[in-house]
Amino acid sequence: WWFFTLIIISSYTANLAAFLTVERMVSPIESAEDLAKQTEIAYGTLDSGSTKEFFRRSKIALFDKMWTYMKGAEPSVFVKTTAEGVLRVRKSKGKYAYLLESTMNEYIEQRKPCDTMKVGGNLDSKGYGIATPKGSSLRTPVNLAVLKLSEQGVLDKLKNKWWYDKGECGAKDSGSKEKTSALSLSNVAGVFYILVGGLGLAMLVALIEFCYKSRAEAKRMKVAKNAQNINPTSSQNSQNFA
Repeated sequence: WWFFTLIIISSYTANLAAFLTVERMVSPIESAEDLAKQTEIAYGTLDSGSTKEFFRRSKIALFDKMWTYMKGAEPSVFVKTTAEGVLRVRKSKGKYAYLLESTMNEYIEQRKPCDTMKVGGNLDSKGYGIATPKGSSLRTPVNLAVLKLSEQGVLDKLKNKWWYDKGECGAKDSGSKEKTSALSLSNVAGVFYILVGGLGLAMLVALIEFCYKSRAEAKRMKVAKNAQNINPTSSQNSQNFA
């Protein structure tokens, strides 16, 4: 049992270390810079939208380099709809990254099957607005109301409520995508297989040993009985000669 205890502790420690290493494995792409300097993972945007226009009009060298790659990539890295882009990410097995607005990105990653993630920070910052007719008297009240909601944190609370609290992939993890899972019995099942195998082998050895000893004991008793049968005869013969 001391040997089994030593084995199970060693196996548990080794499996736990490997398990946590896999859980905390860092993605090879952590930023737009990482994406731009490699060609193994393709990346693209919605074929018509603000994200594509952002790259097309950007004067920043990094984004211009990314745009040059995207417009010349074969097959095309652009998609017709966001749903198509997300589906392409899921089917690519890590070989395609879809660039889209962070709000939509964060919403999608909180929906089943929970197999997508946002990588890196935002490429730029822009907000959403409420359109009103030109010269409308509603413009100023709406602007003030939106600013007030933002200052009071109401907009952030609403986003957390509908994006994360009602999400299907668990609570938001403080901006970190690392999740720690429990080490299940299947992760250390090998130890118990060894135990069962060891018990089976021990029982087989015990059975063989029992049979061997029983046979040896039977032979010993048979020899002893034969010796007893011989001894009286020898004694009688000795008396006759006397």
